[in-house]
Amino acid sequence: MPPLADAYYQRPETGLALRGGLYPGDTVVLTHDEGAEPAARGGTGKTQLAVAYAHALWSLRAVEVLVWVTATNRAAIITSFAEAAAMVSAEDRGLATETAALRFVAWLARSRRPWALVIDDLDDPDALADLWPAGPAGQVVITTPRPDLRPTGPGVRIAPVGGFNRREALSYLSARLTDFPDQRTEALELGEDLAGLPVSLAQAAGVMKARGLSCREYRVQFAERRGHLSGVRVDGVGATVLATWSLAAECAHDLAPAGLAWPALALTAMFGHRGVPSAVLTSPAACGYIAGRPSIAIENDQVMVRAAITNLARVGLLSIDGASDVRTVRMQRCVQAAVRAYLPPADLDQALLAAADALLQTWPDASGGAQLDQAFRDCASALWRPEEAAAPGTAGVAGGNLLWQPQAHPLLFRQGMSLEESGLRSAAIAYWQAMLAASTRLLGGGHANAVVARDRLAAAYESAGRFDDAIAVFRAGLADRERDQGIEHPDTIRARGHLAHAYSTAGRPAEAVALYEQMIVAATRQLGVGHQVTLTARSQLAEAYLAAGRTAESFASHRMLVTDAERILGARHPVALAARENLAAAYLAHQQADEAIEQYRRLLADLETAARPDRQAVITARLQLASAYRQSGRPREAIAFYRQALADSERYLGPEHPTTWTARADLEAATRP
Repeated sequence: MPPLADAYYQRPETGLALRGGLYPGDTVVLTHDEGAEPAARGGTGKTQLAVAYAHALWSLRAVEVLVWVTATNRAAIITSFAEAAAMVSAEDRGLATETAALRFVAWLARSRRPWALVIDDLDDPDALADLWPAGPAGQVVITTPRPDLRPTGPGVRIAPVGGFNRREALSYLSARLTDFPDQRTEALELGEDLAGLPVSLAQAAGVMKARGLSCREYRVQFAERRGHLSGVRVDGVGATVLATWSLAAECAHDLAPAGLAWPALALTAMFGHRGVPSAVLTSPAACGYIAGRPSIAIENDQVMVRAAITNLARVGLLSIDGASDVRTVRMQRCVQAAVRAYLPPADLDQALLAAADALLQTWPDASGGAQLDQAFRDCASALWRPEEAAAPGTAGVAGGNLLWQPQAHPLLFRQGMSLEESGLRSAAIAYWQAMLAASTRLLGGGHANAVVARDRLAAAYESAGRFDDAIAVFRAGLADRERDQGIEHPDTIRARGHLAHAYSTAGRPAEAVALYEQMIVAATRQLGVGHQVTLTARSQLAEAYLAAGRTAESFASHRMLVTDAERILGARHPVALAARENLAAAYLAHQQADEAIEQYRRLLADLETAARPDRQAVITARLQLASAYRQSGRPREAIAFYRQALADSERYLGPEHPTTWTARADLEAATRP
């Protein structure tokens, strides 16, 4: 969760709505006070109240489980709930993401352990459909920028949050302004000028400390700036915030290193307001944009960028969580709205493109953890809004169609792949539907981007178990490729394999066999017998034979594939190893344990004697060999291999790794009387 602000103020009077009377089984919804000056539906301190409340619960040991959810969208909520499920219940580890999220909601409802859940910045009430958290032992705090979000039910209380009252504003300024005796002169009047808004008070105090101003002097500048901006209208941002953020931006821009704060602020605003990973803002693209010249993100450039961001934090334009690499830099929603509104279209486009490049440069190739992956997706969603992509005349892009010129920016595909990798199947389907709609409308249905988006949509359907939809989309894609590229083009061959795989997963092996046979003939002729596409198709054909009840043909195909893969690629090539593993699994599935043991022993030996053994693969092969021994009625050998696999897994992968849990469970089952 976000840290408490350095200048956090307890709000003894206006903050009582949260703390008073929240008991187990209750839910409080902190919403923007409709009577307060608009600040992009933010800036009144709702999140900080929730942070303070969570810290208080944890420090007093009032709860055993505390979960913080940044509610960007439904996918973000599911991600956090699934991660929480794995932490509170070992039984939920390894479950599909969406299934685990539902299990966590069920756990909340039945648990007797005291728990607290904070759902921060909920903008879409539909995101909690069938995920509404409740339970007799729990306390739920929801913050929302929407005054109209007013759920009803037992124990639900709505708590509008406005600004500080006069006494609180005076106390806040008095505590922060201690540089010289007269600095607090007219502090009470300044608090009234700023309508008690915490965001404006923080910015004003930061500017006064940085410039050595008194409240009286700042009031003069504020009045002039507010008058100058009297004709400026920004949706959801009040005149007070427009004046204070602009004064703060000017102040930060003058601080050393001078001239870098504004581009740093503009770039950060592109990523949204829910937090930017630290690596993104020090990437080559980010350093180049902020420094105004090409950069490879050398140490000097990164130091300058960090200094500029620190200056922005000094004057209250953003906050820095130095303890987190996930959502390191956060910005108030109202500041983000003001910055984006101020940027001319050409500057907005430049910042948007730099932001997209920065995300792509730093997005982890493999999962960096559920929360880091979600933070990257949140930042990408601020650049392209897929839910708007179907609307005529827009591609869902903050800066127009820039990320689609001359074709889709690679970031857009990386975002969709991240949803798939995270097991967010429904979100992935919706995303690829939007990508297909946008690419077809902007680039044409035959463009490579539209073709890839269609294939990814079909794969997402297949992963979600919507086999009829997957087959329909794959079939249409194959027909288009056969018509446009010919029946033996490499892309057509791969498309035929995708459709065959969909038939297999749908439980229609006969259709899969026919397609795989066609695919192998074309792939052998066009790509060669040793090409990975050809060898993979042969492996999949053997599996399809087995599913179709053609057992003899399946075993013959598996054995021939092992022989050919080892002859062409070598016994330790990943394709050859996978072929042997599949042959062993086929033997074991058909009660031919002795044959399976022989193949698994050879597989394990090849993996162990590799120049750089893959520890995960070695442990998995040892577990498979142990299972084969157990199935053959040789428990002593099975237990020995299970024990060795468990020891290696704990040593190399860690005691909490899913493979370790599997090894532990298998050993317990094997040793059970």
